[in-house]
Amino acid sequence: MGKVVREELIRRLAGGEFISGQVLADSLGVSRTAISKSIQALTEMGLDVFKVHGKGYRLAQPIQLLQANQIQQHLHSLGANNPVEVHTIIDSTNSYLLRRLPNQVVNGQTCVAEYQSAGRGRRGKNWVSPFASHLYLSMYYPLEQGVAAAMGLSVVIGLAVADVLETSYQIDVQLKWPNDLYVDGKKIAGILVELEGQPTESGHSVIGLGLNIQMPAAQGEAIDQPWTDLSNHCNQSIDRNRLIANLIVQFNRRLAQHQQYGLSPMLADWQKRDIFLNQAVEIFSGSQVTRGICRGINANGALLIEVNGKVKPIYGGELSLRGQN
Repeated sequence: MGKVVREELIRRLAGGEFISGQVLADSLGVSRTAISKSIQALTEMGLDVFKVHGKGYRLAQPIQLLQANQIQQHLHSLGANNPVEVHTIIDSTNSYLLRRLPNQVVNGQTCVAEYQSAGRGRRGKNWVSPFASHLYLSMYYPLEQGVAAAMGLSVVIGLAVADVLETSYQIDVQLKWPNDLYVDGKKIAGILVELEGQPTESGHSVIGLGLNIQMPAAQGEAIDQPWTDLSNHCNQSIDRNRLIANLIVQFNRRLAQHQQYGLSPMLADWQKRDIFLNQAVEIFSGSQVTRGICRGINANGALLIEVNGKVKPIYGGELSLRGQN
């Protein structure tokens, strides 16, 4: 019941007009106390709600909510037909699609949400997910040749996101292996690819993207690394519905390219955006630390590190500039 009340409150407050607490309580069949608790929950989710005696509740600014029909219209105009689900409140878009495997998803099916209560980054890290401020998107992609075919998927999606941000907003995007996007040296997006299946049998992947659009100040303080958002780097209004459609279309294109040709044709695209290329770096994998010079990636999506004059591939770990963790 609480989730239903919160979602209805969001719909009614989105336009930025005052809404009476008593009217809300009567129309939803709940107490004024329940309304007050739900308003507090919305505040904790990142919405700026204030109250004026005699008028009721109002958002400090109207918000543009995601609309499935608008996303589908944009997709159709671009020649794509991916099914898209829009959720107001969800635990995690990746988790939602993973729960639907294997028979309740189709190739390219996409889930987007206004808010994630349990958004995840790599290695189980929390992904800060304030309401209607960013973009939280997950797509299902089948692996007909087994999960080994997923090698390099985070590279493919990183390039797809960079394509869209550069074309739509004229932003210079930097890529950090294996799954982060930066602008001016600050993180703007992260990718999480999760797999299910066996190396040599058909399997499944869920590709998740978290992209900062307009970070609320309070939520930004909870992030323990330099970050930025899209609104800081473009002077135009950001239509999240259109942006989602553009991202889905570019995901489709880059994934089709990867399926047909592999990563080789994309290596030059990666190298020109590689934030650590030819710099001294450290790779942390469990208790092991590898230090060397970053030499880009190979056709399998592995990081290439030069150590004592020899270049070797690294397939997993946390990458940072030497001396910076």
